[in-house]
Amino acid sequence: MTTTYTSYKLITADLATSLDRVAKQPDVKRETEYYLSKIGSIKTIDAFFADSRLYNYVMKAHGLEDMAYAKAFMRKVLTEGVDSDDAFANKLSDSRYKELAESLNFARNGEAATSFDRAQKGVVDKYTRQTLEVNAGNENTGVRLALYFERMASSVTSGYSIIADDAISQVVRTALQLPDEFVGTDVDRQAAYYEDVLNIEDFQDPVKVGKLLERFTAMWELENPSGSYDPLTAFQSSSLTGISTDLLLSINNLKLGGR
Repeated sequence: MTTTYTSYKLITADLATSLDRVAKQPDVKRETEYYLSKIGSIKTIDAFFADSRLYNYVMKAHGLEDMAYAKAFMRKVLTEGVDSDDAFANKLSDSRYKELAESLNFARNGEAATSFDRAQKGVVDKYTRQTLEVNAGNENTGVRLALYFERMASSVTSGYSIIADDAISQVVRTALQLPDEFVGTDVDRQAAYYEDVLNIEDFQDPVKVGKLLERFTAMWELENPSGSYDPLTAFQSSSLTGISTDLLLSINNLKLGGR
């Protein structure tokens, strides 16, 4: 059986080829062609939300498929943009909302928002990468976690950054062999522990990230025999799926900041 690490390395050894293979899948190619043919004509947030196919494409591209139902929530993200410190997306602990608001920055650019490369090729690239990771996860969740961690590691700037992202937290806790009960401890103590045992600057170094992933994949093999892990848990938005949008708005308004 191919190990988690071997599978991960096979994908990343020639990432461009892996992504190209995904982009050529009939369903991916079809949705991407539709997106590129339509997005440039979208001039308002209302028009964007009116086309569910475009909306769902963007949500998947940013790893937020499970939040597609929360349109009032997402409208607030897009309406306020990212330029103000008080903008809703900037108050959320999950950086994916800010990334989406930057991709389709109606707040800053108005009707021209979808004409920029980041709203067209940028979103397509995100969609392709996200699909690659999801496909890998269908075979081995550990590979999906490793691919996600590799992509997102540079966003980690503190212990709180680790806690704020369930998938990143899963990788780090597995690599450090921390028990599941650790996530139930005081948030400030969790953050302090991560900053004590890890050099946060290492998350900016691809070589050191690779070393951490070697350890993660080895530990994953030991802790997760085939079929023993829920493949979706770490990729749900703060594991809050099913909670009402109003409550989600209230919860997410409490940003995990620095000490």
